[in-house]
Amino acid sequence: MDKTKLLDRVAKSGEERLTLARVLDRLEQARNRNIPAATDFLSPQEQTSAEILLHLAGVGRTEYMTMGGYEGAERKMILFLPDWLDVQNAAEQSPLRCLRAKYRPEYDLSHRDILGSLMGMGITREKTGDILVGKESCDLIVLESVADFLLQSWDQAGRAKLSVSAIEMTELSAPEETCEEVRNTVMSLRLDAVAATGFKMARGKASALIESGRVQVNWQDCTKPDRLLGEGDTVTARGLGKFRVAEVGGVTKKGRTSIVIKRYV
Repeated sequence: MDKTKLLDRVAKSGEERLTLARVLDRLEQARNRNIPAATDFLSPQEQTSAEILLHLAGVGRTEYMTMGGYEGAERKMILFLPDWLDVQNAAEQSPLRCLRAKYRPEYDLSHRDILGSLMGMGITREKTGDILVGKESCDLIVLESVADFLLQSWDQAGRAKLSVSAIEMTELSAPEETCEEVRNTVMSLRLDAVAATGFKMARGKASALIESGRVQVNWQDCTKPDRLLGEGDTVTARGLGKFRVAEVGGVTKKGRTSIVIKRYV
């Protein structure tokens, strides 16, 4: 399948088509020049689309890896590997850099404050990974192409003065995931049935929510209430958050399926 047909099959919008075309460009660069080649940071939805694209293109998992700076990172880039580099040693070729911006705690900066400051400096979102905001500092994962510029020039966010320095990945203040565990039984593993439990609503309301286009399964839009879910699937809904199907158990005497849901709070 050629590049145009691949993009026609996977891309859901003009913007996503451009993003996925750049992914294929990096793949070709790694293959043709036999060097490591990295994409920009991708959102979870873009990552899923990119992996579908690469699978259709016949690209094996030994040819690339995703990196976000820490386990559980949402925004990640794809690093394509030349034949002389394996996954175990790929970190040595990582284009990721980690920065820490310190500020006085009374300014209480938010994710929006930090992102707005970066965009005001001309740093586009695809050049930055997760933004980890704390009470007195913010850790930031960026591509090496913008790291030096930020170290030299980024000195303010809102009214807060910043002191920016480079840190190692091991020093990142990765957030602790907080989630609520919900155990329940459902008539089936249909999306509307599971979403009713995950988002604490009636099944009819969950079905309407899905059909309205506000729900994603594994970061892909889904408007079919009867889609069947499996263990490990993640469901998100705009304005309501997300949950993951952590466990699918057996069937009760009444024919209902037991499930365990991790609802993120």
